[in-house]
Amino acid sequence: MRKILSVLVLLLTVVGVRAQLLWKISGGGLQKPSYVVGTYHLAPVSFADSIPGLSAALAEVEQVYGELDMSELADPQKVMALQQAMLLPEGETLNGLLSEDELGRLNATLTELLGVDLTNPAIAMQLGRLSPSALQQQLSLVMFIQKHPGFDPANPFDGYFQRKALEEGKPVGGLETVDFQVKVLFGGTSTDRQVEQLMCFVDNREQNEKDMNLVLEGFFGQDLKKIQAAMDAKHGTSCDATPEEEEALIYGRNADWAKRLPAIMKKKSTFLAVGAAHLPGDRGLLELLRQAGFTVEAVK
Repeated sequence: MRKILSVLVLLLTVVGVRAQLLWKISGGGLQKPSYVVGTYHLAPVSFADSIPGLSAALAEVEQVYGELDMSELADPQKVMALQQAMLLPEGETLNGLLSEDELGRLNATLTELLGVDLTNPAIAMQLGRLSPSALQQQLSLVMFIQKHPGFDPANPFDGYFQRKALEEGKPVGGLETVDFQVKVLFGGTSTDRQVEQLMCFVDNREQNEKDMNLVLEGFFGQDLKKIQAAMDAKHGTSCDATPEEEEALIYGRNADWAKRLPAIMKKKSTFLAVGAAHLPGDRGLLELLRQAGFTVEAVK
């Protein structure tokens, strides 16, 4: 009986650790605890009600931070810079960038997802000027919405926390700027690599959907280990992210945030909302905060 009870306690502990998106940060010289929650941009806002302790944590803190201060996206100049970064250099188009075979495969995917392709002059004018990485991101969003209808682009999940803070008169901040994110998303990859990744999306739609579903299962199951496994999964092809790409998108940013957060949290107790993929693992934000001397524990 004692052995059975021990096993049950162990199982409950493992489930409690795995099924968690909200974490409390204390110690390390903090006068009041802060919190960090893992988000998924395309999740419905209603999912916030499924995260234990979230409302109480939001009410307790003095300020809210995200990867980005969403108010920056209300700045027309910032929006213009983002839109410009998504375009190919003046005079270049996808029609001229892709081979005839690549263009045919892309058009087949566009027809399947959108009902039109780049042979349509209006579509060519709109989509044909996009960089390959920008087009891939847009097609990934279309694929998600088709499989999971109900997403409201005007009300993203990761912006929910900042809106709540502003409603309560609490200050909001961002760990990064729009300019930095533009550089990371659209400025750090060669055109050849962008084409390669776009064609990986086009040629591996079924696998891409499986990968996306693994991330979704991890997020909605509040299972950071499953999210980590989905991130670490490799297919042994050029479609896999390179170590340099993972450093730029995830791990380098984690390290930078871990350096900035102590001063932010010591100034005011903070609720931090960042992509869930940034939390788990030896190089994840939770472990980096522990290494910085903080106590990081799941909120149950």
